[in-house]
Amino acid sequence: MTLTDNAPLTARAQNGDVTDDTDPAARPQRRTFTAEQKLTILDAYEEAETGAKGAMLRREGIYSSQITEWRKARDAGTLAALGGKARGVRSADKKEADRLRKRNAQLEAELAKTRTALDIVGKAHALLEMLSESADYEEK
Repeated sequence: MTLTDNAPLTARAQNGDVTDDTDPAARPQRRTFTAEQKLTILDAYEEAETGAKGAMLRREGIYSSQITEWRKARDAGTLAALGGKARGVRSADKKEADRLRKRNAQLEAELAKTRTALDIVGKAHALLEMLSESADYEEK
């Protein structure tokens, strides 16, 4: 067994010439299909023979459940539903509404605390006033 000389590679790595730009923790991107792509795949799937359908699904990297879903949407006439959906993207209005809902919940919680504190202070004031009146009444 012979070892190859890795000196040139080691020198390049130490100089910073060899870089690994791939991020192993990077999240994969979800594949999306346009309505035209979905219709093309549906047509090819329906024209394929029984044995070739599975091979086509493997080649395209899709599942039979997707074909079923796309077929139902096509038959229902909802071509727009066949287009790829942007997932996790919220409009500015929805973001603002969510922010305002959260702020409203915080303010309501703060208001409830303030009301409770005022109620306690009011009861303490009434108790002290009652004690003060009874103390004044006994002296006379």
